[in-house]
Amino acid sequence: MDGTGDKTAELFHGQAQLYRLMYLWMSSLCLKCAIELEIPDIIHEHGQPISLSQLVSDLKVPPSKTTFLKGLMRLLAHNGLFTIIKSNNNEEESEVSYDLTSASRLLVNGTDHCLSSMVQLTVSPALLDLYQNLGKWVRGEENTLRETSFGVGVYEFLAQNPEDLAVFQEAMASDSRFMKLVMKDLESVFDGLNSIVDVGGGTGTTAKIICEAFPKLKCTVLDLPEVVSNLSGNSNVSFVGGDMLKSIPHADAVLIKWVLHDWGDDDCLKILKNAKEAISGNGKGGKVIIIDTVLNEKEEQHEVLETKLLLNIMLAAEFNSKERSEEEWKKLFLKAGFTDYQIFPIFGFRSLIVLNP
Repeated sequence: MDGTGDKTAELFHGQAQLYRLMYLWMSSLCLKCAIELEIPDIIHEHGQPISLSQLVSDLKVPPSKTTFLKGLMRLLAHNGLFTIIKSNNNEEESEVSYDLTSASRLLVNGTDHCLSSMVQLTVSPALLDLYQNLGKWVRGEENTLRETSFGVGVYEFLAQNPEDLAVFQEAMASDSRFMKLVMKDLESVFDGLNSIVDVGGGTGTTAKIICEAFPKLKCTVLDLPEVVSNLSGNSNVSFVGGDMLKSIPHADAVLIKWVLHDWGDDDCLKILKNAKEAISGNGKGGKVIIIDTVLNEKEEQHEVLETKLLLNIMLAAEFNSKERSEEEWKKLFLKAGFTDYQIFPIFGFRSLIVLNP
C-alpha cells in the first residue's frame, strides 16, 4: 500500500478540524440558549438529575422541538456544561438524565457566584457583530477593533452608551464575587493593612467583599468619574473619581484586579509607577496586589491555556494589549521600580501577584 491512504486520512482529519473551528460559535450560542431557557435553574430546582422528557415538560416546548433540545443537551454535556446520567437498566433506548457540573452551577440565578451576566455580555449580538470586522481592523490603521467599527475605543463607547455600561458593570461585578471564595486564604496578604485603594474597582463589589472579611480595613475605590459619580459608600468603603494613569490615592496597599491586561506596556508602567508612589512613605512597607492572568504555555492544561489565548485575542482587538507571561510581567515590575514579586495561582485561570517596593 502506498502513502495515498495516509495522505487521504490527513486531509479528512484536517477537514474535521476546520469544520469544528467553523462551528465553535454554535457552542457559545447554545450556552446562551441554555441560560435563556433557564435550564440550569430547572435542574437545580429539580434537586436531582432530570430526564429529557421532564425537561421538555418543564420548558413547555412544542414536541417538534424535542429533537433540538436533546441535541442541545448532548452538545453542552460534551462541552462539560452538564453530565449525562444513564439509567441502570439494560434497555438500549433507556432515557438518560442530565445533571449540573461545576460550570453550569455558575449559571444558577440567585447564587453568590452566578456568571450568567458575563455570558450574556460576551455572547451578545452586538459583540458578535463587532468581531465580524477583525480582518478589516487588522488591515486598517485604527488602534482597536471598536475604533474600526464605532470610531471610539471601549471606554469612550461605554461612556456614550449607559445601557451597555450597566451590562458591562454587572458582568464585572459577577466576576468579582468570586473573591469570596478565597478571602480566607488571603489573610496573610491583607494582614497589618489599614487602608487599600482598589484601582479600577468599578461599583465596589470587590472592595465590599474585602471589607466584610477585614472590617478594620478602609478601602477607597478609584474609577472614572462617570462610573462612581452616583455611588455611595459606607464606613469602610468610599469612592473617588479619577484617572489611574495620572495618580492613585495614597494607602497602605493598592489592589489592581483584572485591569493591567487591558493596557499596553507603556500605560501599565504608568499605572505601576503610580501605584508605587501611592504606597511610598508607608513605614510598614506597602504592597501592590495584582490579580491577573499569567501565561505559561508549557505547563498549562489545554482548556485553561485555550481560555487565556482566547482572552489574548480579545485584549489585542479591543484594547491593543495582551496577556503576559511571567517574564513579561517581571520586566514591567522591574522597570516600574519594584524589587520583589511573588505569584500565587489561586484564582483559576488568573493569579495573585504581590509586589514589594
